Amino acid sequence: FQLQASGGGFVQPGGSLSLSCAASGFELYMYAVGWFRQVPGKEREGVLCISSGFVETHWADSAKDRFTISRDNGRNTVYLQMDNLNFEDTAHYFCAIPQSGSCSANFAFYGQGTQVTVSS
Repeated sequence: FQLQASGGGFVQPGGSLSLSCAASGFELYMYAVGWFRQVPGKEREGVLCISSGFVETHWADSAKDRFTISRDNGRNTVYLQMDNLNFEDTAHYFCAIPQSGSCSANFAFYGQGTQVTVSS
């Protein structure tokens, strides 16, 4: 059972990146999927979540009007589209699932992440 985030990289302020969270070894459709980010020395921050019923929950106010989340159950993948990126978005991004389809549940399984660096 694995969750693998990909798509990170270097981007200039104002740019965009699209991250993917691919599941292997299990069916992702029955679970909510959350995107989290963390900067060394700071606490992990929840960014966005999508429930098994495709309902979005925005956790980070700073990303509310710039980030969108979607899922393709046929590809067993959840996406995070990040637009108008700024320096404060620099972080290690990773996805996680709870033990249910709800974004309100406890997230217990975290995958490997991908680094996003916003730099001019």
